[in-house]
Amino acid sequence: MADAEPIEQFREEARSWLEENWIPSLKGRHNPMGMVDGPTDMSEDMVEWRRRLGERGFGTPTWPKPYGGAGLSSEEAAVLDEEMRKIGAYNPIGGLAVGMFAPTLMEFGTEEQKLKWLPPLSDGSTRGCQGYSEPGAGSDLASLQSFAEDKGDHYLVNGQKTWQSGGQWADFCFGLFRTDKSVKHDGITFLIIDMDSPGVETRPIQLISGKSPFCETFFTDVKVPKENRVGEEGKGWTIGKRLLQFERSGIGGGGARSLLRSLSDHAKNYVELDDKGEIADKALRREIIEYDMRARNFFTTVARAQAEAKAQGGPSASSSALKNIGAGLVQKRSELMVEIMGMNGYGWEGEGFTEEELAQTRDWLWHRAVTIYGGSDEVQNNILAKRVLGMRDHQ
Repeated sequence: MADAEPIEQFREEARSWLEENWIPSLKGRHNPMGMVDGPTDMSEDMVEWRRRLGERGFGTPTWPKPYGGAGLSSEEAAVLDEEMRKIGAYNPIGGLAVGMFAPTLMEFGTEEQKLKWLPPLSDGSTRGCQGYSEPGAGSDLASLQSFAEDKGDHYLVNGQKTWQSGGQWADFCFGLFRTDKSVKHDGITFLIIDMDSPGVETRPIQLISGKSPFCETFFTDVKVPKENRVGEEGKGWTIGKRLLQFERSGIGGGGARSLLRSLSDHAKNYVELDDKGEIADKALRREIIEYDMRARNFFTTVARAQAEAKAQGGPSASSSALKNIGAGLVQKRSELMVEIMGMNGYGWEGEGFTEEELAQTRDWLWHRAVTIYGGSDEVQNNILAKRVLGMRDHQ
């Protein structure tokens, strides 16, 4: 744990930088789905704020400076996050590539690969998508069939990926591809593919929420340079599993700071208040209090898990438990938001509803998928049973 005095010095430094660089017009405009729902806000103010964050390294604060980060400790990054939330500022630099691909590349990639792929992610100038699931390889991911044929100095990739978050807006794809059809797990290799390569085609998938943050991607004779292979050929399964741990850790605790935003303040705009200015409905008040307690306990657990992960060099199988708990909290919050708004929470389009109300309705539907993507609750429970409890498969 860092000494209090240096931390407070950094707090003053962060506060001063934010006072000079935060653009107040952006307050309240952040779309929590923006990371997978395309460039939803490309206004001049947003572009400038993103540039300032990237230039200072605060978009990816704990990354080493050579890779575009600020080289902060986890304690300093937490302080930066606190100071940003105090003024309604937020970090638009993130997404799957930042949270999952980047830490995996830092662990398994070459120095040349890190210097090529990480700096553009740290300033938000590039976006990445994950190439894992296929029509016949979801929970049984190792059954994937997209094939990368060795052609000497490059691979020739043919196949299909599906449920790619933000694939239609991505600059590159990081994923698993089969290089040997004779073996299952040992025939898989981790590749990075430029999405502008000839032979790459994306088709958006529309969801019940009316949004299309996912797509299916087709690869037809796509040339992938050998230098875009991460790790050894046939060792992609090990790398891929590591990336999934980062993904589950992120779904469970990262990007979920919105879980701590006050539901009570939101409710006071919609429900009856008592003579003390508090929510009159005791049952609703109890639900909100219970949710707040669970959310705060959850983030305390996340902080402890992050400290343990740092000590042991990365997240463990416990990330599966955090993923399930965090996903449940996301869904509970969405349900409460809609319940609080009453009929205003069921608007789809047209007059009579605010933009926030319409967005919340769609987010409520979107969040039904949180317990599925990144590995369903059942998949995570199996991982915990085997890796944490030591249980064997039923014979």
